Amino acid sequence: MDMGIAGKRALVCASSKGLGRGCAEALAAEGVHLVMNARGSAALEEAAAAIRAAHGVEVVTVAADITTEEGRAKVLQAAGAVDILVNNAGGPPPGMWSDWEREDFIKALDANMLTPIALMKALMPGMIERGWGRVVNITSQSVKAPLAVLGLSNSARAGLTGYVAGTARQVAGKGVIINNLLPGIHDTDRATALDGGVSKAEGITVEQARAKRQATIPAGRYGTAAEFGAACAFLCSEHAGFIVGQNLLLDGGAVNATL
Repeated sequence: MDMGIAGKRALVCASSKGLGRGCAEALAAEGVHLVMNARGSAALEEAAAAIRAAHGVEVVTVAADITTEEGRAKVLQAAGAVDILVNNAGGPPPGMWSDWEREDFIKALDANMLTPIALMKALMPGMIERGWGRVVNITSQSVKAPLAVLGLSNSARAGLTGYVAGTARQVAGKGVIINNLLPGIHDTDRATALDGGVSKAEGITVEQARAKRQATIPAGRYGTAAEFGAACAFLCSEHAGFIVGQNLLLDGGAVNATL
């Protein structure tokens, strides 16, 4: 299927590895030029070089912490006018309700709610002016089914979801489409870290922790960054213009819900 977005320009945040890179790869495969952001310069440049070589698209890199005002200003200056925004940032650390203080919640809100809102506010006026735009926010399956140990993430990402629900319906008529992708466990560094935490807490090997988690997923495996990226590319495509303000689970069936 031709996604109809060749020649468009996308900003993909936290895209040096993991799900962000999966999205960048899938968009580049459709002929989309990229502005890639991550905090670490080495991994970012390596990913950008590989994407340029594989797909022949223009790739601009910006090493900066997107969750800070200074970092966002640097990224936005380099990005200029973009047609597609993929919001992504690492999730806050796991813990229990009694572990977190106000400062912990502020950090989580800054990274996983206020940063994507700031980027949408900065970039959507240009999309509206040009009459076309796509925004995909990478959130979490915890928006649908909260995970106790990820309370900081549950809170911040649910807040972003509420913001998108209203905003998406205000801008859809102007050609700007906003949706959220809700990943379950994918084979990324984040999954490895979470499995490591389970390993330490339960006194089992990382491999055992992974097998235990996989057993809770009807698909029987972790997701891949490539298939996640393919879903992102579709939501950024010409074919997604009637999908507005939705929350698409990519979790292998792990969330047991009718709706």
